[in-house]
Amino acid sequence: MSNIKDRVMDLYPSRVNDYPEILKRKDPVIYSKDPAAGPLDAEQINFYQKNGYLLFERFFSEEEVRELRNELKRLWDANQDSDAKEVIREPESREIRSIFAVHRNSETYKQLSQNRRLTDIVKQILGSDVYIHQSRINYKKGFSGKEFYWHSDFETWHVEDGMPRMRALSCSITLEDNYHFNGPLMLIPGSHQYFISCVGKTPENHYQQSLRRQEYGVPDQDSLTLLVKKHGIDSLTGPAGSVVLFDCNLMHGSNSNITPLPRSNVFFVYNSVENKLVEPFSGQAPRPEFIASREQ
Repeated sequence: MSNIKDRVMDLYPSRVNDYPEILKRKDPVIYSKDPAAGPLDAEQINFYQKNGYLLFERFFSEEEVRELRNELKRLWDANQDSDAKEVIREPESREIRSIFAVHRNSETYKQLSQNRRLTDIVKQILGSDVYIHQSRINYKKGFSGKEFYWHSDFETWHVEDGMPRMRALSCSITLEDNYHFNGPLMLIPGSHQYFISCVGKTPENHYQQSLRRQEYGVPDQDSLTLLVKKHGIDSLTGPAGSVVLFDCNLMHGSNSNITPLPRSNVFFVYNSVENKLVEPFSGQAPRPEFIASREQ
């Protein structure tokens, strides 16, 4: 793996300076040589190119959602007292925040991750076969679900996992109704065209803390302000069974949930098979497989 990394230039340096930078994206957004070859039409392709995301309301039927929600509850109940590394707790309590590697540990979610209706769209955007880089459930229970601060996933995947290029995307599937008031996904449309180089040297085994509350790889407030002034913020609401696909470098986050209404989603991160992980650009050991798969 060292020999591979020696041939890979770090196009997106981050956490190496004591000042932030805004760098222009050096990679395509749509990779397919024939963007029309797939389920997405020209209008959807152009929207994703410009804004970095697509929303499909009621992508899954009510019956499908019921099955997925039953599995959501089963995993919640089964992991209440679990010390498994895949189970992440809230920063100030023992309540479950996330469960990782659900495409490996749940047959229901494994089949969901391989759903052709999803993967055909993903392949159209990324222009190749894909594999699951990461999967997880994010539980945001009523009254107690905590926020996920603004971040670009790619910044972390690049620095801590060794993902060389912006050729991946996230798929968020809503398993409960997402309203504007119960902590839905917020996106800065168009922010995927810029890379925010963050400040601070990554601590060893940073993932043990960052999965509960991220403090490194967090964009500075001035850069966020510039992006929001230029592009605004879109709040992604919709009924259970909706799907959001968004570019790996799109700036996003979500508020805490102080309402009685839960907001739980399942996430799959699809990476191109042509974008294999190399050694982390932080120079540290790779994060564990349950967070960043190196198996395709």
